[in-house]
Amino acid sequence: MGCYVSKLCSCCCAAGHGRLLHDPENAGNLGAENEGVPSFQVFSIDQLRTATSGFSVENIVSEHGEKAPNVVYKGKLENQRHIAVKRFNRSAWPDARQFMEEAKTVGQLRNHWLANLLGCCSEGEERLLVAEYMPNDTLAKHLFHWETQPMRWAMRLRVALYLALALEYCTGKGRDLYHDLNAYRVLFDDEGNPRLSCFGLMKNSRDGKSYSTNLAFTPPEYLRTGRVTPESVIYSFGTLLLDLLSGKHIPPSHALDLIRDRNIQMLTDSCLEGQFSIDDGTELVRLASRCLQYEPRERPSPKILVSALIPLQRETEVPSHVLMGIPHVSEALPLTPLGEACLRKDLTAMHEILEKLGYKDDEGAATELSFQMWTNQMQETLDSKKKGDAAFRHKDFTAAIECYSQFIDVGTMVSPTVLARRSLSHLMSSMPKEALDDTVQAQVISPMWHVASYLQAAALFAMERDNEAQIALREGTVLEGKKA
Repeated sequence: MGCYVSKLCSCCCAAGHGRLLHDPENAGNLGAENEGVPSFQVFSIDQLRTATSGFSVENIVSEHGEKAPNVVYKGKLENQRHIAVKRFNRSAWPDARQFMEEAKTVGQLRNHWLANLLGCCSEGEERLLVAEYMPNDTLAKHLFHWETQPMRWAMRLRVALYLALALEYCTGKGRDLYHDLNAYRVLFDDEGNPRLSCFGLMKNSRDGKSYSTNLAFTPPEYLRTGRVTPESVIYSFGTLLLDLLSGKHIPPSHALDLIRDRNIQMLTDSCLEGQFSIDDGTELVRLASRCLQYEPRERPSPKILVSALIPLQRETEVPSHVLMGIPHVSEALPLTPLGEACLRKDLTAMHEILEKLGYKDDEGAATELSFQMWTNQMQETLDSKKKGDAAFRHKDFTAAIECYSQFIDVGTMVSPTVLARRSLSHLMSSMPKEALDDTVQAQVISPMWHVASYLQAAALFAMERDNEAQIALREGTVLEGKKA
């Protein structure tokens, strides 16, 4: 088996893990300490509200829709780290102490195979988890709802191995229960590598009702007892192997009938034709059927799964992002004029672009203002905005800050463009902290607005926080590309 292990070494190095996998016995320890991940911390609800732009609908990333008991949002902390925030149903965890204990235990895990838990929040009735954000969608999206290309066989095998490694690591750390393991729980990171969501390591609620998926896919013992066991997790892993093989969500009972009838072709995704040998397909089917045994004790352990999946790995020297056909995080995106101006720290050029842009990105703001002009207070508020615009146009940035502040402080009308203009005025006045605060407010109002990200980058560059500035600059470029 040594030749396969050496191939897997190069695969892991190409994935950016920076550690060698010397043998299958040690597989679960690879990347056990993930140095790039901060320690677990407790967040305030205000921090997470700001990070998610007020729990904006635009930031929801859950793919389960209305059936999901809890909602997951993407967000961004002040240090530019992207996060995923799971907000529990109000009735899920009435006992705050129990919730905190459970979260802190899961938060001690750190591994390259996991989307790690960074922290939690428990204030009043609010219960939230904070994890690393994985930007490249779920396994469900890539298997069942792909748009550009179906997932290649080599990548499917890699997903299976990485998940087995994640389960082996968790088992070794005393967390051998995973709740509702399915294709939505498998996420893809910046490098295109599969990660197991840490959210499934915690129950969805205090009572531990774990399976939100169709009961046809749940382990038979769960239907009898309502409890998850380590063997139940292996059964769910078997359903995932079926997903990877077929590209569809096939009920295990139907799949086992096909396997018994030796009708393997009906189980195999037609998109994979010519990509794998009969022996490889048969071995994966055999492994899936072992995981789906009716008797829990007859199912393999995570360690056995890892040993069985290592010899099946193919194209191990090819990085995951190449197999997935997704852009690599290190690939430079072409900068637009506003992005170029931010990178050059050319505030004059940024001023010209904002002036030309005007207020066309303030959706609905003009209509709202015209209806409210009849009151004296609104007229005064609009006058302060007009005076601010005149001062901004004539580069009197001190006056612009004063007038825009009068408009913003009234609080009746919101305008991301006013905040952007005041942010640039603060930058022109050597007030980068105030400029950064304005960009955060603008993002709360309009989470997908590229200008707010660009100005955030400019403020961070001015504060000599260059790494964070580069992240914000890239985000602005991506958002502007989506808008185009």
